[in-house]
Amino acid sequence: MFITFAILVLAIVFFVTGTIRSDLVALCALILLMLFKILTPGEALAGFSSPVIIMMIGLFVVGGGILRTGLANVISRKILTLSGHRQTRLFVMVMMVTAVIGGFVSNTGTVALMLPIVVSLAVAADTSPSRFLMPLAFASSMGGMMTLIGTPPNLVIDGALRDAGLEGLSFFSFLPVGMICVSLGIVALGPLSKIFLTKDKDAGDEKKPKSLKDLANEYQLSQNLFRVRSIPGSSLTGKTLQELNIPKRYNINVLEIRRRAHGRSLFLKTINQKFLKTINQRLAGPETVIVENDVLYLSGSFEQVRRFAVEHKVDMIDMHESEEEAPAFAGKLRFDEIGIAEVVVFSNSRLVNQPVRNSGFREKYKINILGIQRKQEHILQNLKHEKLQSGDVLLVQGEWSDIARLSEESSEWVVIGQPLAEASKITLDHKAPLAAAIMIGMVMLMAFNVVPAVAAVLMAAVGMVLTGCFRNVEEAYKTINWESVVLIGAMLPMSLAIEKTGAAASISRGLVEGLGGFGPTALMAGIYFATSLLTLFISNTATAVLFTPVAMHSAHEIGVSPYPFLFAVTVAASMCFASPFSTPPNALVMSAGQYTFMDYVKVGLPLQVLFGIVMVVVLPLLWPY
Repeated sequence: MFITFAILVLAIVFFVTGTIRSDLVALCALILLMLFKILTPGEALAGFSSPVIIMMIGLFVVGGGILRTGLANVISRKILTLSGHRQTRLFVMVMMVTAVIGGFVSNTGTVALMLPIVVSLAVAADTSPSRFLMPLAFASSMGGMMTLIGTPPNLVIDGALRDAGLEGLSFFSFLPVGMICVSLGIVALGPLSKIFLTKDKDAGDEKKPKSLKDLANEYQLSQNLFRVRSIPGSSLTGKTLQELNIPKRYNINVLEIRRRAHGRSLFLKTINQKFLKTINQRLAGPETVIVENDVLYLSGSFEQVRRFAVEHKVDMIDMHESEEEAPAFAGKLRFDEIGIAEVVVFSNSRLVNQPVRNSGFREKYKINILGIQRKQEHILQNLKHEKLQSGDVLLVQGEWSDIARLSEESSEWVVIGQPLAEASKITLDHKAPLAAAIMIGMVMLMAFNVVPAVAAVLMAAVGMVLTGCFRNVEEAYKTINWESVVLIGAMLPMSLAIEKTGAAASISRGLVEGLGGFGPTALMAGIYFATSLLTLFISNTATAVLFTPVAMHSAHEIGVSPYPFLFAVTVAASMCFASPFSTPPNALVMSAGQYTFMDYVKVGLPLQVLFGIVMVVVLPLLWPY
């Protein structure tokens, strides 16, 4: 027992100091429990096969899908509209929405659902996500107190009452306590989060890589971009770009072609329009065949584009009523499959003194060169004859995977930034309805217990991948925060060690013997704070199971109703805020909010103590002794 306590205390010290990563501290504690033979290897590693861990992994993927499809942005914009960009109102709305969902869905599921939405919300409101993420985790636990199914400890005390022959609890018996918890949490967390959790934005913003929008604006892509549509009767139809030889004849470049996707049936067509991408982007290549209604994106002077349109009988989409004035590009630059990036030419590159047409970028990499930045000048016209020089910065366009391939030729040039990382920032907006359907399906399955919660989460995670809410499986894996997974998986066996060595039983016995003679309020306060303390180190369900018989026995010993005592156990077990590993929601937001262990102590500990004081006063009023 003493060795277990020593390992636990040592782990807490390292958690607090932050000198070693929290997941490594948890793993070291787990190894020590095995070395001292407190736990067998099977018991020690059981945490990594726990349904909680599997759920966390699946929920990270679901949350990633919500982000990747832009669904988080859509929902966050709605909330922003209602809140009017006021931080206080925004904070209250996040807390209330999370609490309501938490009443019907597990707190882990609630946080995974809301986390990407809240991150998008904070970015849109130009504030730090850290201000909202820890309150989000706490609000999910508070909301769980509003219904019978909101959190496992509620079911534990209901079962204990029924086993003792007393009246069980209804679905909304917890509602008064839950409403008090949520109200108290909003009032207390408002100032606490503002003081301790508002972290500065990235200090290196001035050195941040250019965004795709920045690049498009710098090289004036919109000003030199025009769209034409191949209509019936056009001489373009059925011909390849090689046959048309547009760059040589008109001195303009065909950058990409957008073609409407067609379903094979009315049903497929409806599905296409509602849930799938209706327009396909295609990079223009020599063998690309033009078909009717193709939209060609052309880069060059307006006069040459207009001459091309007239000679080939195509519609100019960006044409103004007055043809005397060159029209501005009215379309939307999209970077779903096709992106842009900058490439710096080295002095030893074979490209130096070579004209752009001989660069081989098109033939070898399927890449177009859209512009050249030379010193302070941007060269955007007549590029094919322009000779490249050492230090030139090339604006290139191509599929994201092809742009990434350019990095392999690092001896001749360097690609600025991380193309694949930039590609991951582009949301797959056409998949947002699918992501929403999967998310709602997961919530419904969990709320009505149709299948086990872990099965519902895994189904949703696999569904996100199979329906294309991620570009590939690797992207889905990258959404998993392994630090949080390892932290919880390694700490879960600690609860077994505390129970196995008899430490938990010793605490509960001493509590009854020490406080039983001071009256029901003192005894209930002792049970509440002992439960609150122990749930910092073992799961709230295990703590509730441990202290429920203690509370029941204590109430009978002094001849009072067990209801306020049992409610003290479930509230104390669920309202645990002072540690990142006390509940999965706390761990889920740790990395995204860039929190340290001490952040949880600064905000969670006073909140946890405040809840204890209020509940000791309120619970006997709601359920008299």
